Amino acid sequence: MSERDIAGQPLSQAHARTEAPVQKPETADDDGPIILGIESTCDETAAGIVRGRTLLANVVASSMDQHARFGGVIPEIASRAHAEAFVPVVSRALEDADLDLSQIDAIAVSAGPGLAGCLAVGVSGAKALALAANKPIYGINHVIGHIAVTQLQFGGFPDGTLALIVSGGHTSLLRVHDIARSVEVVGTTLDDAAGECFDKVARLLGFPYPGGPHIDRHARSGDPHALQVPRALTKGNAGRRHPYDFSFSGVKTAVARWVEERKAEGKDVPVDDVCASLADAVADVLSGKAMKACENLGADTLIVGGGFSANSQLRHALLERGRRHGVEVRLPRRQLCTDNGAMVAMLGSNLLEAGMPPSPESFSIDSAMPLDQIYMA
Repeated sequence: MSERDIAGQPLSQAHARTEAPVQKPETADDDGPIILGIESTCDETAAGIVRGRTLLANVVASSMDQHARFGGVIPEIASRAHAEAFVPVVSRALEDADLDLSQIDAIAVSAGPGLAGCLAVGVSGAKALALAANKPIYGINHVIGHIAVTQLQFGGFPDGTLALIVSGGHTSLLRVHDIARSVEVVGTTLDDAAGECFDKVARLLGFPYPGGPHIDRHARSGDPHALQVPRALTKGNAGRRHPYDFSFSGVKTAVARWVEERKAEGKDVPVDDVCASLADAVADVLSGKAMKACENLGADTLIVGGGFSANSQLRHALLERGRRHGVEVRLPRRQLCTDNGAMVAMLGSNLLEAGMPPSPESFSIDSAMPLDQIYMA
């Protein structure tokens, strides 16, 4: 199957990248089912293939550059990019794994949550492949996929594992009873997610989209104590009522007001200090609440996933607090933090191995799929 089949352009022009295989955990299973995972929830078209707990291929084509001038993802542009990249990305993944579709045991695809048009492209394509090859298909929750993908590095989950999901749209604490059968929401964001907060402050500072990496880089050179940034829902009655919930809207507002006051007074804005103070506050809240949940709920393992988990300040804070609290913090390598096909395939592998029935052929997308729904059963 040619890389020019749909797009009419080489896959390289779609800003695709092929990730290196993940180093096998000691418990790697090379004899497990072979799963093709397909991801299209936002601006990445991705396909990954796993065998058991071993990653065979992971290809990602991003349309991020097409959204940069708009300061955020435009759903219509993203959907069109998915349609153009779908076949080339899947073809590259099969080629990298040295497999053809007949050798795949099952197909997993992100059915939600995400942008409706983007989800529709991925699910429609995956259903076509499953029908043509007569393979079972699982429409999975891609947020839970962010948890499952860590098995490629660290192996299975100990009992009572907690997961911290941090991305542009989600900030949640989940208890993983059984990755294939039962995931419980312990805490969630009441307004802006951590990634949304970063993106909004980044626009205020004039950073191009996506702003998170720019804040990360500038924060390394700044003073994290230059600004007094609020830590919402961490103290008093609010902290007691919402011990594991998050709120970052006030953080964004406080930083915005400080910057606007500096500008109104004709003073320079110390960008590095603003970024460092913001990053420190967000990392402090996320790591503090995660460790509090681990302590109170008896968990000694914390899985971290989602695009924001690539943030340097958060990774440092989680690892440091984890050492102090005796909690093993499992951080995926940065290439597996953002949306990718490997995480979808990995959750599909768990479902198949657990004997869960495939999704019905008629399953639909769910752009607001609840986080305690693992897949379309």
